[in-house]
Amino acid sequence: MSTTREAKKAELKKRLIEAAEAEIIEHGLAGLKARAVTARAGCALGSLYTVVEDLDMLVIEVNSRTLSELGTALTEAVTQAGDTPQQALQALALRYADFAIAHQPLWLSLFEHRLPEGQDIPDWHKQEHAVLVEVIAPHLAKLRPDMTQEALILRTRTTFAAVHGVVYLALQGRFVGVPMDALTSEISGLVETLTAGAAQIAQA
Repeated sequence: MSTTREAKKAELKKRLIEAAEAEIIEHGLAGLKARAVTARAGCALGSLYTVVEDLDMLVIEVNSRTLSELGTALTEAVTQAGDTPQQALQALALRYADFAIAHQPLWLSLFEHRLPEGQDIPDWHKQEHAVLVEVIAPHLAKLRPDMTQEALILRTRTTFAAVHGVVYLALQGRFVGVPMDALTSEISGLVETLTAGAAQIAQA
């Protein structure tokens, strides 16, 4: 009996996550409503709170799925890239931009969702975000073997932030953002500049 109950709960949770994901895709994170999610999932409003604490935690579950898909996409990009760290970093940056464009509402949810004051992001979800820099670090390390591990981690985060910022501003249509038709070439140019500079420093 207990196993059946757990299976039903797991199935309900899956439906709710899929429903919330669909709502975010259609209406954006700001338009996410608990009633719309449960209606789409085919369950009562109160059922939501039997599988997650609240709507915010359901968003975290959706974000977890998005991070998993993004991680897979980035890993695939590396396997399809050339042998040099420059080629790997170029492939990662371009695939990141492609993913953001193709999954914009879900991608934005990763960075725009905020928990209420006093509520902490679960540790397991914080760890999932590590994929965004873990795929970069090994290739950057080849360009900067002179760096300490601590410095490498910091530079990896800076490299990610640089590419992310360009993508974010472009997708938001900010006046300082890169035009969408130039996004790919500008990201490629940015990574080329970063990697060329890193190689020169390491050889100095």
